[in-house]
Amino acid sequence: MDTKKDSLNCNLSRLDLIGEQLREALFTKNCARDTALSQSRALIRLCANTIRAIHRGDMKEAKLLLDQASESADELRMVVADDPDLYFAGYTQDGLKEFVEANILLSLVSDVELPGPEELQVEASTYLKGLSEAATELRRTILDIIRIDHSKDAERLLEAMDEIYSLLVTIDFPDAITGGLRRNTDVVRSVRERTRGDLTMSVRQKRLEQALYSVEKLRGS
Repeated sequence: MDTKKDSLNCNLSRLDLIGEQLREALFTKNCARDTALSQSRALIRLCANTIRAIHRGDMKEAKLLLDQASESADELRMVVADDPDLYFAGYTQDGLKEFVEANILLSLVSDVELPGPEELQVEASTYLKGLSEAATELRRTILDIIRIDHSKDAERLLEAMDEIYSLLVTIDFPDAITGGLRRNTDVVRSVRERTRGDLTMSVRQKRLEQALYSVEKLRGS
């Protein structure tokens, strides 16, 4: 009997120790989660401000904000480095997706080389979703251009949108692998078609204005 009691007491003590270790591990993880949530929100804000600066045409400000976003993304990765489930959690990947979007949009509008997933240190599915959202943001840039005056930049950006869509439709994998990319691809297709229609109307209007100007000039002479 004494042996059994000793064994029971030993197991109870052992269980207390295990419980304490588990609480400590979960406390540490919960702190990391809270920090990751806060860091992800900060990253998303920086990326949103970067995109707003791009649409305003303030590329200097956009680059400064993107530099800050790069530091924020590094900090976010550091926070979740020891917890793969926190790294792959929605809030972490959402922040990194916005980071991808801001980088790609700035590259496309500035007409410089696109950064790849390796340079941005993101997963393939996160990169693709950021790429798709950057394509939809191009619509606003194109509309801003044709409101002022049709230019080759609008055509170049529409071509970039076409190329992104052409890539996205080749990514034929289950949504569980791509994070629901199919829906993003459908959105890009819709936005692309509307933007092409707007740009076509702009070209026709420009040609009509030029034709009317030529007629008026001939009459005046």
